[in-house]
Parts: sequence; structure tokens; C-alpha cells
Amino acid sequence: MPTAPPQNLPIDVSASALFNYGFRPFFLAAGAYALLGLIAWLWIYATGGQPLPDQLPQFWHGHEMLYGFVGAAIAGFLLTAVPSWTGTRGLSGTPLILLASLWLAGRLAFAAASVLPLAVVAVFDLAFFPLLGGLLLPPLLRARSRNAPLLLVLAGIWLTDVVFVYALMTRDMVLARTMLLVAIDIVLLLVTVIGGRIVPAFTTSALLARGRVANLRSSRWTDGIVIGAMIAVVFVDVIAPWQRIAGGIAAVAALAHAWRFIGWRSWKSLDEPLVWSLHLAYAWLPVGLAMKALHLAGGVAWAAHWLHALTIGVAAAMILAVMTRAALGHTGRPLRAPRLIASAYVLISAAAVTRVFAPSIAPGAYRWSVMAAGALWICAFAIFVVVYAPILLRPRIDGRQG
Repeated sequence: MPTAPPQNLPIDVSASALFNYGFRPFFLAAGAYALLGLIAWLWIYATGGQPLPDQLPQFWHGHEMLYGFVGAAIAGFLLTAVPSWTGTRGLSGTPLILLASLWLAGRLAFAAASVLPLAVVAVFDLAFFPLLGGLLLPPLLRARSRNAPLLLVLAGIWLTDVVFVYALMTRDMVLARTMLLVAIDIVLLLVTVIGGRIVPAFTTSALLARGRVANLRSSRWTDGIVIGAMIAVVFVDVIAPWQRIAGGIAAVAALAHAWRFIGWRSWKSLDEPLVWSLHLAYAWLPVGLAMKALHLAGGVAWAAHWLHALTIGVAAAMILAVMTRAALGHTGRPLRAPRLIASAYVLISAAAVTRVFAPSIAPGAYRWSVMAAGALWICAFAIFVVVYAPILLRPRIDGRQG
């Protein structure tokens, strides 16, 4: 079995494999932006900065975490998965460089949103997802792939960004807030669909590799109910966000996710970080949705920060888990998590716990709880960047392309 080269060797930039495959630049961008974007947000939060003219600074934070960090991770995943689904060659070289440059241009534009006209910011910000979708659609259609509808998810995320930018231009804070919520819902829908495939599949593979019986419970009937419930969550948050009915739908979705999750028998994977990290991230879905239900439908005060259970606990933790596993497999390395990475998994969930529950436990220390959660997040993604930058920059260790 091939082993990874020593990680302390200097990286030869001229021999970099960064643009050999879609996951490389976008996983690295996602990790680096999760790190730098959070450092920037904590500075803004501490100093009272105003990154968007006449708007809440939280809008900049929410937008950049969603369309910057999460957007890069989704791009890396789809640019790697679609060639596998369709049997086609993955995007590489100049087209990939241009796509990555367009993502970066959007981030730079939003970083300068306090001085640039919002119309200019919008042009750079909104160009990325249509180009990404345009590159992915032809191979999916030619192969008649059952995964083609996932591009509707991509379109949905882009449309929320369009309306969000419009809301900024018209200073409609309610609409802007709603669009960020709906975008989060769509990301959770994507986690529901993809997670429903990879979590049981990777768990079964890991258990069989160790000579153990998997015996996981999974069914199309359950999957259909869970996906249907999440689609309902999206729609209710479009028409009646923050209302009791949204809490009721969230309760149904939480129960459906909990039933699905129990069937995956997570306790069997506790000795494999690349697997239990997926389970840990998914576990936050029923927890976060249940908290949403308690707060919106029941007025439970301690559940008020349910949104961060879904963004940090689910989205960020699942992205970290998927990126760390996919980067190993697609660079020819054994599927064994590097030592420090297990601690990164723990740190990101610790960030979620701190951000979600600390404000209720110590309401007088709210500001410090935000800073502490941010510090845990920064540590988690700093570990990812330090460990995985050499993996993403160097060629495959088995000599194959990619």
C-alpha cells in the first residue's frame, strides 16, 4: 500500500498540482477562507467595523461564510463528483484557474463593498455559480445522470444570492435576512441528499474493511420522507420565516432526521475518525432543527441560537469531514486521517457547542462566547490548512493524473 511522502518537505511551486483537479483549489480555498474570513469577522465584531454600507455587519459575515466558504466547498465537491458520476475527465488547467479566479474576485469585491458600488460588487459576486453550473451541466446531461437535479440546488443558492444583493441595494434588511436563512436551508438540503448517500456507504465500507458486520438500517422510504421534510423547510422559510409554522415543519424534519440517523448505528464507527466525523456532523441536523422548533414554536429561550447549530455544527463540520476524506482518496493516499485532523473535527463541534449554548449558560459573557467559538473554529481550519495544503498542492502519490 502506498504511503504519503514526508510532510515536512518544501513544496516546489513549479511542480504544483493545484489546478490538476477541481477539488484541489476549491478545498484549499474553502479551508483558507474559513480561517481568514473568521479572523476578519472577529476583528469586525470586536471593533464595530462596517464592511457593508448602511447594513448590519452580520450580513457580510453570513454572506461570505455561505457564498464564499460553503460555495467553494460545494464547487470542489461537485467538480470532483460529476466526473465520477459521468465517467468524464475532470476540469483542470486554464478553465479551472479562471473559475477559481472568479470565485476569488467575488470575495475581493465583497471585501471592498464599503467603497465599491454595490452594482459592481454584484457583478463579480454573482458570476461564479452560473459559470460553475454551466461547466457541470453538459456532462450530466450527456450521461443522463440521476444527479443532474442537484444543479437545481446550485441554482437555488445562486438565486438567494441574487435576491440578497437586491435587498442590500434597496436596504431591505428583512428580505436580506430571509435570503440568508433560505440559503442555509438549501445547503442543509444538499447535506441531506449527499449525506444520506455517503454516511451509510462510507460507514459500511469502513466496517467491512475491519471485518465487522455493518447491518445499517437505510431505506428509500426513509430517505424520501427526510428529503421531503427538508424541501418543506425551504419553502416555509421562503413564505413564513421565523414563524410558528416554520417551527412545526422543523420539528417534523428533526424527527425524520433522527430516525434516519439512528439507523446508521454511529457507535460502530467510533474508532475511525474519517467516519465518525461524518456522523458527528449529521447528528447536529436533528439537534439544530429540534432547537429551531423549540424556539419558534415553543418560545424556548435557550434554543435561540439554533441557526449556529445548523451552520457550524452541520454545514462546517460536514464540509471539514468530506474535504479531509475526499482529498486523501483523490490524491492516492490511504483513507486514514492524519493525526491532527481528528482534533479539528472535535474543535469545530466544540465551536458549535460554545456558540449555541454558552450565551444561555452565561448571558453576561455573550461577547466572550462569540470570540471563544470563533477561536475554536479558527483552530480547526488552521489545522486543516496546515495538514492538507501540502496534500492539495503536491501531485498524487500513485503517479496517476488528478
